[in-house]
Amino acid sequence: MRGGVTNVTHLFSKVIKTAFSTDMNHTLLQITETAPANESINLIDLTMKGGPIMIPLALLSIIAVYLTIERYLTLKKASKLEANFMANIKDLVLNGNIKGAKALCERTNSPIARMIEKGVTRIGKPLQDIDTSIHNVGNIEINKLETGMPTLATISGAAPMLGFLGTVTGMVTAFHKMSTAGANLTVSLLAGGIYEALVTTVAGLIIGIFAYIAYNQLTSMIEKIIHRMEASAVEFIDLLQEPA
Repeated sequence: MRGGVTNVTHLFSKVIKTAFSTDMNHTLLQITETAPANESINLIDLTMKGGPIMIPLALLSIIAVYLTIERYLTLKKASKLEANFMANIKDLVLNGNIKGAKALCERTNSPIARMIEKGVTRIGKPLQDIDTSIHNVGNIEINKLETGMPTLATISGAAPMLGFLGTVTGMVTAFHKMSTAGANLTVSLLAGGIYEALVTTVAGLIIGIFAYIAYNQLTSMIEKIIHRMEASAVEFIDLLQEPA
């Protein structure tokens, strides 16, 4: 009797396990069939999903990259100056070789050299006039160094704002689709609209951060050049005040 009960219990347990295993396999199969496939994010497709706002953002990114590279190369070139440039100018001026000092300035392609060249050509006139002419040339050279910097600063602030504008307009479009969908509203419709709206925010923030960092780095390079220009101008004026 006990053996029969044990056999029945064992058979019942086996049936339950088989049924449970079948249900689990069927459920996992349904989940696998309905689960969305992992899609890789393509940069071009991602950009296209941002809508019309991505066009001005793309233009701002191109301008920001161009200005950063162009200004960096220009400032690196402007910061190069021979270590003994002012010493050679001093020797030539003290020896009365004004033409040689002017020729040395002309051979040196640098804002400092162009500024000192103006002072050399004014030797013999009052120191106030020489100092004024040097500073006038210095201001012109500084303006050249700062070319494009206001545009880069504008991009650092405008790009994130454009990105937020694209997000707002994208959300308006998404909610409009939701209101017109009615009973056909799906999660994919809502998620797709929000996804497209947030693309512009990401793009705007990336461009803005890049432009902001580039602006600060280039500004630091300009300030270093300006300090060297001021020091060279003071050194040249002191040179003219030395006793013969």
